[in-house]
Amino acid sequence: MPKTGSRPSPMKFLPEAALLLSLLATAAEAQAVVGDGIPRPLTAEAGDAARGRAIVGNRQRGLCLLCHTGPFPEERFQGNLAPSLAGAGSRSTPAQLRLRLVDPRRLNPATIMPPYYSTEGLARVGTAWGGKTVLSAAEIEDVIAFLTTLRD
Repeated sequence: MPKTGSRPSPMKFLPEAALLLSLLATAAEAQAVVGDGIPRPLTAEAGDAARGRAIVGNRQRGLCLLCHTGPFPEERFQGNLAPSLAGAGSRSTPAQLRLRLVDPRRLNPATIMPPYYSTEGLARVGTAWGGKTVLSAAEIEDVIAFLTTLRD
């Protein structure tokens, strides 16, 4: 029985530390930039285009239509600050779309597009949002699945 106030051996925590490092390495590897994209999906499951469309059109979640316009006839007041999403699947590969969603600052440090899956280097983040990404990895893959369907 350990003495009162004694500390457990650091060796006791090695398996947990190894698992944590492995998970962090896997997450970083999934976001590895190759050229102008992130080729590996962020999740093991494929994204769902219907869920992606819902995220893109949602003004509280994705906020895409604040700056972009696109083939959303039911949505009034679409943005004009950024390129149209129409034809995004023809203009960009899934890897390119993934990088632009994860952290567009890697391509253009002066961009006004927010990083949807990064918490690094952000300024004036509300307390409730600190350390959190705007979208989850699965939501990023859903948006990519939808954007790749936009061919015209």
